[in-house]
Amino acid sequence: MSNEVYRLHPVSAIISSVKALKSMILPVAIIIISNGFNFSFNFRSEHFFETILLFGVWGVAAVLALVGGIVKWRTFVYWFEDGELRVKYGLFVKKKRYIPFERIQSLNYHEGIFHRLFGLVKVQVETAGNKGGKPEVELTAIRKIAADVIEQEMRRAKTQIAQHIDVEQSPEQISEVMVPAIYHMSMKDLLVLATTSGGIGVVLSGLVAVVSQFSDIIPYEEVFHELADFVKVGAFLVALMVMFVLIIAWFISVVITLVNYYDYTVRIEDEKLMITKGLLEKKRITLPLNRIQAIRIVENPLRQVFGFATVIVESAGGNGEKGRDKKIALFPLIKKQDCLQTLVQLFPEMNWQPEFTRAPKRARPFFYRIDFLWLVPILGACSYFLYPYGLLSLLLIPLSILLGIWQHRTAGYMIDGKQLAMQYRIFSRITLYMEKKRIQSMESSQTYFQKRKQVMSIKATVMSGMSGMTGNVPSLEQRDAETILSWYEH
Repeated sequence: MSNEVYRLHPVSAIISSVKALKSMILPVAIIIISNGFNFSFNFRSEHFFETILLFGVWGVAAVLALVGGIVKWRTFVYWFEDGELRVKYGLFVKKKRYIPFERIQSLNYHEGIFHRLFGLVKVQVETAGNKGGKPEVELTAIRKIAADVIEQEMRRAKTQIAQHIDVEQSPEQISEVMVPAIYHMSMKDLLVLATTSGGIGVVLSGLVAVVSQFSDIIPYEEVFHELADFVKVGAFLVALMVMFVLIIAWFISVVITLVNYYDYTVRIEDEKLMITKGLLEKKRITLPLNRIQAIRIVENPLRQVFGFATVIVESAGGNGEKGRDKKIALFPLIKKQDCLQTLVQLFPEMNWQPEFTRAPKRARPFFYRIDFLWLVPILGACSYFLYPYGLLSLLLIPLSILLGIWQHRTAGYMIDGKQLAMQYRIFSRITLYMEKKRIQSMESSQTYFQKRKQVMSIKATVMSGMSGMTGNVPSLEQRDAETILSWYEH
């Protein structure tokens, strides 16, 4: 191996500084808005010292962030030695980290705006023992040719080929060999994904979170009285306003989805799935097949009608995303039949056409009975305070019953040798496929009322991220639930 020492690109100093400054923007904005923009650089103004204090502290923090970025760039070095990737960094406290190449599970690439301007890439080194969702090592900004060198060093160490990489090779000599894609999302599918995604809930929750930051300066009492008077004379206008907000939130979620999943491609190479995606920030996520714990096929009601599904991979350890609890969408949108054919090619030992054993008819009330506990106060409040329009809320009763019947018809399981498949829904239909050796725990639960009807709920948990992923089939036949437990015990 070469003992030549490599450094990060100078742009990494800017990227690290900008990353630190981004975390300070929101607190400063909140302080400025909550103070009513009452700032002045006039010495005689009563707000002069507040202005100097705020912008002085922020200025010092900005300088420290810039200095910190420069220090990190100047002190961070890496090299290859004795079959290891070795990293050293730190100014006053020197830290070293040695990572054997055979322990490296994946190299994940990210290309942000700064990276793409200078032809750079951020490399995250993932190992099986990652903790807290953070990569083992993160190279903030290096040239793509340098990233290719790391990958080739890793491959040669794993295959135990006694050859040294000539680090002076030209980019043409180290060019990456592209393997055929097993899945590529067309623009048509991307538009369907964006328009049918559930991102509107995320956008709305984000708006609520932003508004909550200004709770101290919002006159809620006055706003409530104004809204109450407005509702009395303009219920239709209120409905239009709500509809307008929902349309705006939906449009934002569509744009976010388009940006995140642009040019989504999946390849398989050396028993690893290679996923690339992104418009503004291009990412490449590497996922070893042996880390896959379960496959989850999700069909929301709208996509189910047209035969589309989303395939999600539950994997052990990090995945190159922000946080280990974030799931990997293997196929964000694909025809159900096409997805099953592709999964058969990837995992031929699995049964992808299960025949489910369904929940018994006498279990049906358990799927909607609990809903009335929270429906009653909501219906009462709506009917009283929003009369007569509030009476429309009574429609929630038949809708709740229909949803429960739908959930009951979906619930089921299948055991095939060493494989367990579970199917259930809240709104979206979820089909979970897992091997026995991947299941971390199996749990059964039975209430007093379920015991009288001889039904039982089953939960199976696999390792996924930090908290795991649990499949839950409620109110199965008791003997079926005991069969699943017995299958897992032995």
